[in-house]
Amino acid sequence: MKQCNRTEAPRIVAVGKWKPAELLKEAYDAGHRDFGENYVQEVAEKAPQMPKDVNWHFIGHLQSNKVKSLLEDVPNLACLETVDSEKLANKLSTQVESLGRDPLSVYVQVNTSGEETKFGVEPDKALDLARHIHEECKGLRFAGLMTIGMPDYTSKPENFECLTRCREEVCGALGLNTSDIELSMGMSGDYESAVKMGSTNIRVGSTIFGARDYENKR
Repeated sequence: MKQCNRTEAPRIVAVGKWKPAELLKEAYDAGHRDFGENYVQEVAEKAPQMPKDVNWHFIGHLQSNKVKSLLEDVPNLACLETVDSEKLANKLSTQVESLGRDPLSVYVQVNTSGEETKFGVEPDKALDLARHIHEECKGLRFAGLMTIGMPDYTSKPENFECLTRCREEVCGALGLNTSDIELSMGMSGDYESAVKMGSTNIRVGSTIFGARDYENKR
């Protein structure tokens, strides 16, 4: 997975949640290569329909019992953005090694808004999980930090500031360069603010593919 550096524009991950592969192919034909999905079954169905040079990002909550199927069904999975526990990190690392894959890039998901309904570690626990991945998980590469917006798919500036502070703390403690550690923050409703505040990876779906019909997916 190509990393952004501070002189490049942020990576745009086109999120195809509930959208047909045909729409994703249109984006691919226009030159896009980074795509994201929220559900294991959905990315497993779409990956074989798309060219093999697609960089898939998994951006949904991943249960440990779905790790094997995700890695086996999506051999070109470039990044898993939602690692939120040592248990999940360990399962991923073990499975990656057993498949003989190169280390998988992962982000630590941080709950910067303090909402009980959100997945992710508390900000003061981000370093512990990042350290565990960096030092103990041979099948993984600690590549960044990720946060999800508010219920209306926007974020307050302090949410982004919190993630930036987490990166500074993690990099200082682990001896990493901040330019090498990504910040995945910003979605369709708040990506402009996220970019201004230093996001290197934004996850945009409805702005690219059109609004989703949430009513019929409940």
